[in-house]
Amino acid sequence: MYDPLKLAKLIEPLVAPRAQSIQLREYYRFRADRWYGGIATGDVVGCNLRCGFCWSWKYSWKTKGRALLSPDDAVERIVRIAKKHRFSQARLSGGEPTIGFNHLVSVIEDLTSRGIHFVLETNGILVGAFEEYAEKLASFHGAGIEVRVSLKGTTPEEFYKLTRAPKEYWRVQLSALEKLVRYGLEPGEEVYPAIMLSFSDEKSFTRIKRILASIDYKLVESIDKEYVIMYPHVEELIRMLNLHPRISFKPHEVPRDMI
Repeated sequence: MYDPLKLAKLIEPLVAPRAQSIQLREYYRFRADRWYGGIATGDVVGCNLRCGFCWSWKYSWKTKGRALLSPDDAVERIVRIAKKHRFSQARLSGGEPTIGFNHLVSVIEDLTSRGIHFVLETNGILVGAFEEYAEKLASFHGAGIEVRVSLKGTTPEEFYKLTRAPKEYWRVQLSALEKLVRYGLEPGEEVYPAIMLSFSDEKSFTRIKRILASIDYKLVESIDKEYVIMYPHVEELIRMLNLHPRISFKPHEVPRDMI
């Protein structure tokens, strides 16, 4: 077992060091991708969870000594992809983008000022743990931001099974949603939950919907259902950890409504 907050603190100096007043960030690639109807993506190195179904674990869990980029350099690469493919949106993905929070904020500020809609994919733990993170992200209300908080399962027990982190951090993920709504992001539009459901049953899904409704019912209406996609390296990880998804998809079988 490990502590996600302590792990984030250990990782940050490696993947998001400071160079004078600028926070750099390690990326392992930039790409055009099909998700969200087409999006320019920067994939970051470093995550504070070790999910047993992670699609990027071979690339994002350990620093590889790749180049560290300033926010300006990262934005330049993202904008180049967006222009080439005529995308109007961008995201940081791969690892956990909120590690190196000042770098993230600078990237969001730059991209949204150019009229590019920004999608933040996060596990929410740092946002739920640090009030100032939620408040700062919510300050982009109306500027073109979308925060997708990915809940690792529908219960604390599922969270532990899937991440091998303490059960109480599942509620920290929920706290991220609550704080982002409280500070002013529009539920269902600017902030919403994604939930890994491959290991859940209907009873537990019904329960998490009730919990989300207690924050704001629009969060229930906007749930992004996540299921394991069986890339070869994901199958390898699942076998190593002896996990058994109830529902999964091969890459070519992913339903259109998941893209």
